Amino acid sequence: MRRKPPKNLPPVHDDPASVSTEPRCSAGNSRAALAVCVFLLLAVIVVFRQTAGFDFVNLDDQDYVYGNDHVSEGLTWQTVRWAFTACDCSNWHPLTWLSHALDCSLFGLAAGGHHLTSVLLHATNAVLLFLVLRRMTDGFWPSAFAAAVFAIHPLRVESVAWVAERKDVLSGLFFMLTLAAYVRYVRRPFSRARYLTVVVSFALGLMAKPMLVTLPFLLLLLDYWPLGRMSPSGWSGTDWDDSCTATPEATEQLLPQQGIPPGTTEQLSPRQGFSWHLLIEKAPLLLLTAASCVATPFVQGKAVIDVENLSIYARISNTFVSYVAYIRDFAFPYGLAVFYPHPGSCLPIWRVVAAFCVLAGVSAAVVVGRRRFPYLFVGWFWYVGMLVPVIGVVQVGGHSMADRYTYLPQIGLCIALAWGAADLTRTWPYRRWVCGVVSALILATLIGCAWRQTGYWRDSLTLWARDLDCATDNSLARNGLGIALDKLDRYDEAVDEYRKALAIRPDFAEAHYNLGVALYSLKRVDEAIPQFRKAVEIDGGFVKAQYRLADALAERGKSEEAIAEYRKTLDLDPDYANAHYSIGLILNKQGKTAEAMKWWDQANQIQPDDIAIMDQIAWTLATCPDASVRNGQRAVALAERAVQLCDGTQASVVNTLAAAYAEAGRFSEAVAASRQAIALATKNGDKEAADKFRTQMKCYRARTPYRELPPTDEVPPSPKTLSPAQPPARTEKRDALDRR
Repeated sequence: MRRKPPKNLPPVHDDPASVSTEPRCSAGNSRAALAVCVFLLLAVIVVFRQTAGFDFVNLDDQDYVYGNDHVSEGLTWQTVRWAFTACDCSNWHPLTWLSHALDCSLFGLAAGGHHLTSVLLHATNAVLLFLVLRRMTDGFWPSAFAAAVFAIHPLRVESVAWVAERKDVLSGLFFMLTLAAYVRYVRRPFSRARYLTVVVSFALGLMAKPMLVTLPFLLLLLDYWPLGRMSPSGWSGTDWDDSCTATPEATEQLLPQQGIPPGTTEQLSPRQGFSWHLLIEKAPLLLLTAASCVATPFVQGKAVIDVENLSIYARISNTFVSYVAYIRDFAFPYGLAVFYPHPGSCLPIWRVVAAFCVLAGVSAAVVVGRRRFPYLFVGWFWYVGMLVPVIGVVQVGGHSMADRYTYLPQIGLCIALAWGAADLTRTWPYRRWVCGVVSALILATLIGCAWRQTGYWRDSLTLWARDLDCATDNSLARNGLGIALDKLDRYDEAVDEYRKALAIRPDFAEAHYNLGVALYSLKRVDEAIPQFRKAVEIDGGFVKAQYRLADALAERGKSEEAIAEYRKTLDLDPDYANAHYSIGLILNKQGKTAEAMKWWDQANQIQPDDIAIMDQIAWTLATCPDASVRNGQRAVALAERAVQLCDGTQASVVNTLAAAYAEAGRFSEAVAASRQAIALATKNGDKEAADKFRTQMKCYRARTPYRELPPTDEVPPSPKTLSPAQPPARTEKRDALDRR
């Protein structure tokens, strides 16, 4: 009676030539592996080093980094607590948030440092992929080629060059670590510690990006090939000799590595087919997958498109076409864009049928040929399976597909390509030369294409201009280009882009909002008001649009309507400090200063380090004609804090400190602060302000506090904006011209 084969028997290779007769730890092998690792690092650096000089882009980078209070403050205990409890940006990915926060601690808001972190993570992933594939398969050069294609393919650019997509490369790191831990667990005697390492690595990966939910099923594929824990002939438990094309000689070469005496091949029993213990051992991983699948739809909220807006037919049709389109882009990475608009129900039926036939045909072929070509079976279903969470059956956002979704799934295609080429050419003369030259040409071409694709991420203007070259009927690209032009003060051009975006998609609330902001900047307030109203009508929860509508009404002198709209803003977000502040401005202009102070104090409680709010409160406490409102000591405290936050670079803030010192009876300090304010105003070329400050300083020299004129019915100004010299505000709500 035959005994069962050892559980840890290495994979048997279709190509006997791929089975190395050298010890795995030989010096030659180690040097070759080190050379491949160095090559992968250099290749990634060649392609992506240019990102060190890139800026953030106006596509989610603000929400993830420079406009996010919690992240931009750096890595603190408060940030850690927020990261594990927040569901911002329709995701729960605490490790991604912590990664961004750590970058802010190290590099501040210098975009280059954030880009380099992503590059380093991607390079690490490429090296780990090579090492894991080599460990699993003993196929040195196929592993190297597959890792190299993964490292420098143009489809990787979006995941690496886009700061907000840190979750791709970070989850990729834990994905590779999970695979490495699993191979170690399988190849050695059972150990709870090794198994726990697999579970923890997988859990960390889910906390970076929930797309890893399919990993337990991928491990089952790897059990089939190359780990050899079930029969390559299927789940039938056929004989060892009949289920694998490896020669007995190749098998004999592997036995000594497992401590099995040579010549025992004939004693091996049939390799076991599918065993339920392979599924049972993955139960903890499947539980984590189930938890993530249940939680993710709740977290994504409004980002999920319901069936009423996008039919099941449209989703399934796009699924078939996208699967094939990703393969096309893998083979011919041309015309890659940031945003591919969803076609809805407009896909031609012939295209859907053709895509379905391709998918069904390839799937049937790899299943039929799984005995002879197990790597094609595994590579194909690696690709198909890992794309399931993002293929569009559950539609999130308005895109049909995205390059970033291929980051891990297309490793399966890399495996199929690498091992397929090795198998195809194994009998060719001059095989090594031919494979070497062809591989070098392929990699050189991919490096060139990826380097060029990376250059499009230099800044927002370049990015969206490139997107429009790929598809002119792209409303998101038009809107993004408009935002980029707007920030360059090219308002007329921005207005044109926003109008083009709305011509493509009339219900685009954000484009209506941005058009209103641009018109407001051009002093065309009457034209801006309908745009803000339309944005609010389309999206009733659009807080910024509601706030800017109130601002525009206040600008036109419609104070009561403005207050009503500000109150609606606070109904949507009670902590919107600017709304509290703006209501206070209107009330102050109406002579209701005591009531205005209550609103300003509320704004100050919400944003205690907001310079404009502190400046306004301190100025009123120091200069208000109503003695019951004035408070010199508090005015000094607030003004000193405001000056500290702006590093003494804001002339108006320093002038407020002078008025506060005078109200507190500290006239010599008031004169000194006033001189400083005059010097700053003069340096900035603001002669009017400098003259005003000189007039006020005369009061301080006469040992008299300055008093503001009684309020009038003039239109209140919008909340103070910070000059370019000031550090970024502590919250995105503070930016009156915030676009996203």
